[in-house]
Amino acid sequence: MSRAQFLREYKLVVVGGGGVGKSALTIQFIQSHFVDEYDPTIEGTWRRPHTQPCSLLLASSRCSRSGMANVTDSYRKQCVIDDEVALLDVLDTAGQEEYGAMREQYMRTGEGFLLVYSITSRNSFEEISTFHQQILRVKDKDSFPVIVVANKCDLEFERQVGMNEGRDLAKHFGCRFIETSAKQRINVDEAFSNLVREIRKYNKEQQTGRPVQSNGPNAPGSYNHPDGLDQTGTGCCGGCVVA
Repeated sequence: MSRAQFLREYKLVVVGGGGVGKSALTIQFIQSHFVDEYDPTIEGTWRRPHTQPCSLLLASSRCSRSGMANVTDSYRKQCVIDDEVALLDVLDTAGQEEYGAMREQYMRTGEGFLLVYSITSRNSFEEISTFHQQILRVKDKDSFPVIVVANKCDLEFERQVGMNEGRDLAKHFGCRFIETSAKQRINVDEAFSNLVREIRKYNKEQQTGRPVQSNGPNAPGSYNHPDGLDQTGTGCCGGCVVA
């Protein structure tokens, strides 16, 4: 039996409005490469990519159905999180409203969700609550592993959404908050790793029937500087934040 068969696999889904940088975050995490051009993702079905004996597994599937092109970007990456090997199956989704009817399909399958908005777009921030409510409705749960991700923190001079607003929204959801930059690779790995931690915590709570307490900088809505320093600034220039 191959070693890969012993790995715990986590199905992560990156959701958010159009143009917030979901694909850029995902590709930066998987390939350590920033995609500058904007090419909207079009959803199809979640197709499992072929597993290969290497630490980085990548698959992008493109198919045509009923004369309409559908694109599903699904990526796999093996990594170590808190001394435990994990195989991450990451689905990059379309944020355009016209593909909203397809959301429930991947929401049923996902084990954890990155709720991504752009700090340069207030509309994308306001959409996050709709995504969160839909996830809870599809899962038929009062809570589920999610992280609020404020992307494009390198564009501080174009900021429309304050850091405190994102932090307060995460606190309302009872989840972590993080500001990221796909372009400068700020907190990209941390966003995905923290989501895996939230999934593990959630699963443990479901198994034991007891809540797993999060204190200090890891409490819902709280945040800290990536270097471990307290951060009370209002933007990326003062240091992006991790909750």
